[in-house]
Amino acid sequence: MASSNPTEENWNPSSLLVYHALPGHQDFDSTISDAKPTADTRTNFYDRSLTSRKYALVGVACSSIFSCLCIITGIVTLANHGIMGVTPLNMLNPSEFPRLLLQWEILILILDLIVMLCTESTGFVHGISLRSTLASESRLRFNTNLRLLTAARGWHNPNGALLNGISVVLLIISYSSPSLIVCVDDRSMPEYAGVGIAGFPILILGVALLLQVIIALSAMRAVKILTWSSSPFDLTAALVHHTQLTPATFRCMRCVSELQTYVGPAKPSETQPSAWQAHPSIRKVVIFLWVSVAACAGWATVVMYIWDHSYATSPFTLQTWSFLQNFMGNYITYHMPGVNLKGWILLFVNIAVVQGPLTLGLHCSELIVNVIRDERQWRCATGRKGLRVAANPLKPIFTHPICLILFIAKPFLHWMFGLSFSLDLLVSDEKTIFVSVYMFTSQIWNLCIALFIFTSFFTFVALRRPCGPQPAAYGHLQTLANLVDEWSPVMWWGHKEDRIPYCHAGRILACSR
Repeated sequence: MASSNPTEENWNPSSLLVYHALPGHQDFDSTISDAKPTADTRTNFYDRSLTSRKYALVGVACSSIFSCLCIITGIVTLANHGIMGVTPLNMLNPSEFPRLLLQWEILILILDLIVMLCTESTGFVHGISLRSTLASESRLRFNTNLRLLTAARGWHNPNGALLNGISVVLLIISYSSPSLIVCVDDRSMPEYAGVGIAGFPILILGVALLLQVIIALSAMRAVKILTWSSSPFDLTAALVHHTQLTPATFRCMRCVSELQTYVGPAKPSETQPSAWQAHPSIRKVVIFLWVSVAACAGWATVVMYIWDHSYATSPFTLQTWSFLQNFMGNYITYHMPGVNLKGWILLFVNIAVVQGPLTLGLHCSELIVNVIRDERQWRCATGRKGLRVAANPLKPIFTHPICLILFIAKPFLHWMFGLSFSLDLLVSDEKTIFVSVYMFTSQIWNLCIALFIFTSFFTFVALRRPCGPQPAAYGHLQTLANLVDEWSPVMWWGHKEDRIPYCHAGRILACSR
């Protein structure tokens, strides 16, 4: 790794070689005239990642097809049975009620997973477009940003504040819909019971997903995308090549948290700053996650209090606890007789208000995941195999444990919320005539515990400080431009031996370890 003998106190620019990463800059000392020039070829290499573009568009196409199927299903149901219409999927004998509940829970989990895949596909296109828009406005700092909470200039911009706010509402509606779509069909005829699909909620889900597709495609068409790669190295190389980013001199050992530090040589540090210290938005995300945990615990406490003072039956104990819903346990309920358009809107508002913080928290957690992924990729540059810039766009999801955890946690936590806050629709002649809303104490505490574990893990990851002298970047584009002097498909980073009479760091031909 690189080392540096001069310190900030005795640094003198007239006595040292200035390390440049752009052509056209002149050296201060004639004794280093044979140092390697930084030609344009150093930033010619960057992957436009058309494979990522192909995968993203396939995902958007699948989202469009699924949303259209939901819209068609909803329209057909409403046309046949009205605003309260339900399409039955299967009918079982009431003696098989436990099997019926299991089918209901599995269907909601599957629907949550499909919604997650659709929103991730459109979100990727929307995020790439936002990144390019911010770069064109000279406002892009990090490779990863809070997609729906970072706005481009202009209210009419697909990445602007107005459409970002609409996208937040659409995302919450998308994850709130599965709990309303899949209903237990408790028929007035005692010999039948089954699972049904409510027409109006599935229509709303289809519209919400389709609008997200339209916004993502509009954002893609509104800006020139230099690269579809999610790698910060492809993006940095592209911005340097197109002169949208200029590497700074004398900063080959400066990490992202030292951006405002006096320029000049620096000694290698044994540890690097954490993501909490390096990225200001990560602190807000972690705090928001902990607030969500506290809110969930408060919700469970209120439900327990109402149960103890209103029902005065069996208290909440370990004997009444269960992972799945248990009507013999502790819960509260309220009823909505006569479901019409106003009733459906009220149900959507109720569930969206409660589920909204969870949806936003999981969405914002993507920032922590992607920032840590960018940093781990950068630290491969000091390993034996080096840093491979180009990679399969789907590989990070399954090779980085933190990416896989979030990929699983999103549908699972939303499913657990559906177990905590559920609806029971009484259906007669394929029409909803009565709705009961249940809040189960055990399932709320289960959600709270799962969210606590999730938040604790992400807090630990955000506070963890990498070891070693390699400066931390966390996907900060200016820092990467300062640290990497030459770009190639496979890179190693460390002490540079190129006949320059002082210690400095940059891309090397191979790792010496």
